[in-house]
Amino acid sequence: MDMVAVDRTEETIPSSFKVDVSRGQRVGRVSSEWFSRPADERYLSLSDLFARVKGRAERSRTRTVESRAVRVEASREDAERLALVLPGGDEPVAATHWSFGQLASLVGAPAGYLRQLPAALAGINLQYGLASHRAEQVKTLATEDGRTELRAVTGPDYGRIYDHELVSAVQRIAGNGTGDTSWKVPGTLDWSSMTYTPRVDVTAETTTLYASDRDVFLFLVDDTHPIEAGRLVDGSPDLYFRGFYCWNSEVGSKTLGIASFYLRAVCQNRQLWGVEGFEEITIRHSKYAASRFAHETAPALANFANSSPAPFVAGIRAARERIVARTDEERTEFLTRRAGFGRADAAKIIDTVLREEGGPPQSVFDFVQGITAVARTKEHQDVRLDLEQRAKRLLDKAAA
Repeated sequence: MDMVAVDRTEETIPSSFKVDVSRGQRVGRVSSEWFSRPADERYLSLSDLFARVKGRAERSRTRTVESRAVRVEASREDAERLALVLPGGDEPVAATHWSFGQLASLVGAPAGYLRQLPAALAGINLQYGLASHRAEQVKTLATEDGRTELRAVTGPDYGRIYDHELVSAVQRIAGNGTGDTSWKVPGTLDWSSMTYTPRVDVTAETTTLYASDRDVFLFLVDDTHPIEAGRLVDGSPDLYFRGFYCWNSEVGSKTLGIASFYLRAVCQNRQLWGVEGFEEITIRHSKYAASRFAHETAPALANFANSSPAPFVAGIRAARERIVARTDEERTEFLTRRAGFGRADAAKIIDTVLREEGGPPQSVFDFVQGITAVARTKEHQDVRLDLEQRAKRLLDKAAA
């Protein structure tokens, strides 16, 4: 595989960087993945992950069949076993938890209720639903791995993007994801010293490369090449790193998506701290999804991975230099009239900046940091996201 990223193995990497994670957004998506993934869904390199999902695809077969022609097999002697026989198939296939839910949804049956029934009774209900429901063409994905499993039942126009295609696109910029290029599994933040160490051993506890029977999720950073975007209150550099995460499901459990951003640190439980410039694109698995992935998403990922951080730095600098308020009255007016906050919220934002920065907000950047700091205190995600979006709009206007 041709590598796009520059080989960094010969560079001397600092052991740690001083960072300030009190600024910017806190993003918990990677941490949620980290908490929820069992041991058998964690991979220590992109090559191991690719081998797993590529091999799975090679053992898979896609067919388009009529829903009424699917036959359900179950026996009173085995209350757990329920199998399906697809049209033209010689052997029954076992439905996964996910594909069973898709099939039940197709005929309007409550999958959760059917799963609680003995297999024979669930089979009778499902077969009745298939026979009485109007005939539809469905696309099936069956995989041979010791036994044949039916992994997906989707509409005939489902635009499948295989998990290995996303992993392969990431490999083209990140190699093995373990340090042979700039892009790698992240290091970790030391809370006692507020320093970020980019080099950690990639283990089942630290990895951010995941795959299950229904999806993949990958998170990588370029954390050995910090980006300085201004100075902190004490005069030390405000350091950022580039990062991205991406996800896909070849069986239809989620869209394909990529999020790119700048961040200041990643802690041990894979929470992202001090995030700025967050951008996200998603692709539904519609009819032309594979073409869109090839012509839009994969190139966008490569462009971000190899792009200059200069526009980001320039935007931060412009926000720092743009003074919009010098008095208490001007500060309140900026937040209420220009940013759309109520007077009570404006007071909280100003007080937060006073407390955390040691002085009142004056620049757009000061107000943005105050808004995101208040957002981090909000329990409800929708409120937090609304505040963060307002902060982002202010930053974007300052950089324009």
